[in-house]
Amino acid sequence: MNTPPSPLTHFDAHGQAHMVDVGAKPATHRVAVASGRIEMLPATLALIESGTAKKGDVLGIARIAGIMAAKKTSDLIPLCHPLALSRVAIDFEAVRADAAGADAVICTATVETTGPTGVEMEALTAVQVALLTIYDMCKAADRGMVMTGVRLLEKHGGKSGSYVAG
Repeated sequence: MNTPPSPLTHFDAHGQAHMVDVGAKPATHRVAVASGRIEMLPATLALIESGTAKKGDVLGIARIAGIMAAKKTSDLIPLCHPLALSRVAIDFEAVRADAAGADAVICTATVETTGPTGVEMEALTAVQVALLTIYDMCKAADRGMVMTGVRLLEKHGGKSGSYVAG
């Protein structure tokens, strides 16, 4: 009995998990951008912006954590390929409460490589770990912080071409 191939690339025709073979794929320039936000009390955002948090420069440490996480994605996500990243950029934007929600820090990660597979997981991992680091560094002041909206904004390169979130 022949089983049709799964549309999910990390499963074989028998439904078993496997690492996708990218050996025959051409190396192309690939870019992924992801973002997310961590919502917090106004006083917590003020602490971050003033640089007076007890543990130090919150956004500076979170930036390094995000970069490190992107580089370690294949150690964290079981079926990800280890990639030689050519660029990881982590940007933060402080926003005051508006119709979108509470006071927050928005994190955006841009990850690039030239290789046979994309960097979407590296960008998403970078954002989530950067947000977790902000939480860790500020939890003494605000345990009610909420991480939300982590998503892929865009990706370019490879056989599937470009994707831009709507």
